[in-house]
Amino acid sequence: MADTPTARSHDDATGRTIRAYEPRAVPWLSVVFGYGPMLPFVAGAVLVWILRGPMAEAVFTLTLLWGCAILLFLSGVRRGVSFRTEGGATLAQIATMLSLFLLGYGALIAFALGKPVIALGLLIVGFTAITILDPIAARRGEAPLFFERLRPAQIPLAVLSLAALLAYRLTL
Repeated sequence: MADTPTARSHDDATGRTIRAYEPRAVPWLSVVFGYGPMLPFVAGAVLVWILRGPMAEAVFTLTLLWGCAILLFLSGVRRGVSFRTEGGATLAQIATMLSLFLLGYGALIAFALGKPVIALGLLIVGFTAITILDPIAARRGEAPLFFERLRPAQIPLAVLSLAALLAYRLTL
């Protein structure tokens, strides 16, 4: 196995310069914390179709709220990554972060107002955007390189699960 360069930094009175090596391979913690949060989506999507009555509704609610929480979290991830972008945050990073946040918060508000179909639509748009935009951001240096491989395999689990919840809701 080849040696990987270590991060180096240089501090002076005006700031700090950081040089770091970034592998293309998905780190194991990102596998765990990437796919782990997808499990409640999949479980919720399956359980709403199996369970009946109040239990199905409880699972539906918890899964939808999980989707809101994860989308809001991922908007924060995008903002956090922008802090380390060479040359500062780009317009695309800020626009993506704001869009994801507004979609997640809008879904939360729609659900609170008794509009779960609208909430699910907003979540599906948000997670689909991540599936498309994160690999692009990775290639442009605006997100970790491994997002190019991770997001297209990870996030569709949420999108498909949310679509199953939407289908469930529309059949009631």
